[in-house]
Amino acid sequence: MKQDKSQDKKPTRKGSTPIVVRVTPDEKAAIEEFSRQTGRSMSAYLRMLGLGYQPKSLVDNDRVIELAKINGDLGRLGGLLKLWLTNDVRTAQFGESTLRAALARIEDTQDKMIEVMRAVVMPRAEK
Repeated sequence: MKQDKSQDKKPTRKGSTPIVVRVTPDEKAAIEEFSRQTGRSMSAYLRMLGLGYQPKSLVDNDRVIELAKINGDLGRLGGLLKLWLTNDVRTAQFGESTLRAALARIEDTQDKMIEVMRAVVMPRAEK
């Protein structure tokens, strides 16, 4: 006995009834931003929320690039510090004040890195 193929087809969203939700322009902008952070369309984002899912935010690529640059700065500063500590000929002219300035710069760079990491982990907190 042959089954009718039209009975086997599952309904698609494209042919389904939309749900209209009225929002203010600010609310729409916020929903667009949150959906962008999750890498989903507004429709998919709202559908997930409505079905009880907690969408996970994508990491902000710009912030990750910024962290990589900061990490590179720390690596270069650490290399200079290592040269100074090993009494390398190339750093013989640097005195204690230069070392202290390098250490202060490392601390400042670490503070900047922590700020960026907080912005990545808690993006809503910076607003």
